[in-house]
Amino acid sequence: MVTPGYEASDFERFVPEDRTNSAKRGEFARDRARVLHSSALRRLGAKTQVLSPTNGDFARTRLTHSLEVAQVGREMAEALGVDPDVVDTACLAHDLGHPPFGHNGEKALGIWAEDFGGFEGNAQTLRLLSRIEPKVIDATGQTRGLNLTRASLDASCKYPWARSEGTAEVGGNQSVKFGFYEDDCEVFDFLRLGAPLARKCIEAQVMDFADDVAYSVHDFEDAVVSGYVDLAELSSKNNHKELFEKIQSWAGPEILISDIELAFNRLSTNMYWLSEYSSSLADQATLKNLTSYLIGSFVGRSTSHTLAANSSEHVVRYNGSLSVPADVRTEIAVLKGTVSAFLMSDEKRQPYYAWQREVLTDLADALLAGNGKHLDHYCRAVWAKAKSDSEKHRVIVDQVASLTDVSALNLHAELIGK
Repeated sequence: MVTPGYEASDFERFVPEDRTNSAKRGEFARDRARVLHSSALRRLGAKTQVLSPTNGDFARTRLTHSLEVAQVGREMAEALGVDPDVVDTACLAHDLGHPPFGHNGEKALGIWAEDFGGFEGNAQTLRLLSRIEPKVIDATGQTRGLNLTRASLDASCKYPWARSEGTAEVGGNQSVKFGFYEDDCEVFDFLRLGAPLARKCIEAQVMDFADDVAYSVHDFEDAVVSGYVDLAELSSKNNHKELFEKIQSWAGPEILISDIELAFNRLSTNMYWLSEYSSSLADQATLKNLTSYLIGSFVGRSTSHTLAANSSEHVVRYNGSLSVPADVRTEIAVLKGTVSAFLMSDEKRQPYYAWQREVLTDLADALLAGNGKHLDHYCRAVWAKAKSDSEKHRVIVDQVASLTDVSALNLHAELIGK
């Protein structure tokens, strides 16, 4: 069944395909299946979300996070009348390009490739979907990745602009955000055909919001269970002024301290909010009920707000925009900022983060010096055709970004030995 509102151009693929073998499935369902069965998605199971995959069995990995984002996004898409497979595909794909060690790894590669086009996890995602992940080969013998439809590729594009047009996003690693590298401009032009300049389609907006919801709620849960966020300290109201200032520093000055305090009070007076966490079965159940409540609240309030704000019969693609209430955005920022204050900004962990960045930097240097050795099949083939320093650096970035936390450490030990 085709969701109303989509046009023929939304179903087009960069490389036209014969549909005779998949007549029973829609084009968007095929897109979702391709991402779901990709090796790039499987590799996310061994990549850091916030806590390392080696940090125990409870914490999310990039893979489990992506599955949760997809569930949140699909549910919201159905409520809005947006194609759920398009949003599901975008949600599954949204972190494919992220390197080992989470945003810390992204920072390291960004610095290493600064003079050669930079690095951005979302631009790398487009590269994987349209080039690196082998599925479709064009008439010239070049891989075109998973060859997704225009609508699904566009929905996966979180930052639809070039590096030169990007700005540093407030919060997180504060690096410049952009959606494609210069040598991927052809496929970017394809997916953005007819799109308003620098505007995200509503499917991409839903994906981005679902990511925020899952990220804020589940990373908070992981940090509590792992002992990094102390609920007793939060409930004591000691040092709340300092906490709120850290949250504002993370979220940006446009969110006032007074609004942060109000949002924190709304969250902490929730019936499922724990004054302390003891790992008892009762506490585990209560914490899980808190995550369920918050996700339902964030999605429900934002869905209602969006439906009220849009007059179009079908809000698909560029016929509508997601409208998230300010209080929802602030509550999400409080959860994210709290985890950052307790975990990311912990001075005791800074040497560990510096070591992770050193590992990726040393590894990239060693691979570059290896002149094509130690690369996987795709990267070795591209390296053989690379003519400029910029092209060679991009191959190394592709290789390092594809590694998992463990495979990066193993390759580092093999090549460098320290």
